[in-house]
Amino acid sequence: MNDYLILTLIFMVYFSPVFYHLYLALKENKDGNKIPLKKFKKFLKYSLAIIVPILIGFGVLSHTNYLNYEKPLTFDKYDQITFENFRGLEFFKKSLYGNERFAYVVTSIESEIDDNSVKIRSLFYPSRSFVYKKNTNSKELLTHEKYHIKITELFARKAKEKISKLNRFDENKIKGVIRQAKKEERKFQTEYDYNTFHSYVLSEQKRYEKEVDSLLNLLTEYKEPKIEFNDKN
Repeated sequence: MNDYLILTLIFMVYFSPVFYHLYLALKENKDGNKIPLKKFKKFLKYSLAIIVPILIGFGVLSHTNYLNYEKPLTFDKYDQITFENFRGLEFFKKSLYGNERFAYVVTSIESEIDDNSVKIRSLFYPSRSFVYKKNTNSKELLTHEKYHIKITELFARKAKEKISKLNRFDENKIKGVIRQAKKEERKFQTEYDYNTFHSYVLSEQKRYEKEVDSLLNLLTEYKEPKIEFNDKN
């Protein structure tokens, strides 16, 4: 069943007494009886007081699972990552194109700019990433998801390479490089999923693995997060 249809049905069931009380209150109000309408407003107030916190909690946990929280991991922890680290919650989605073997990984390029330095890191978010079946033993699926992490690290290194070649510290240029790297990273991630069909096209998966590993090796000197500009001023 469609996720939005499920949510609609839940709201209809929950608020059906509200609509019923509203109908009765309006009917009595036409006859000059104001009391039912006042009672309805009080009933509605309590109903919202219950449902609003639930919706907020639902939204927060859908974004980040604070009930089973693990802080973002840097790329140096890459080899330690397994599906046990995928702690996020997915309340509705049950399959990907009809297949229950799927996962979703969240990564980002984060930066900190100081007076004469910039720190750029790629992060993996365990409590925002999820795997549908926690007991899955699919090495291929885990490899596919972990290469999303490698791709993010690749573009973080590309950004550091460009920034390190600037003649001097220029905050606007640095921000521009980082912004462009994030844009290119998102595009590459989308193409990676599309061309590998989320790991199911093995030949494409292996091609991407070889390409990403090769590019990462070429940028090994940029694996450290911090770039200093003191000797360039």
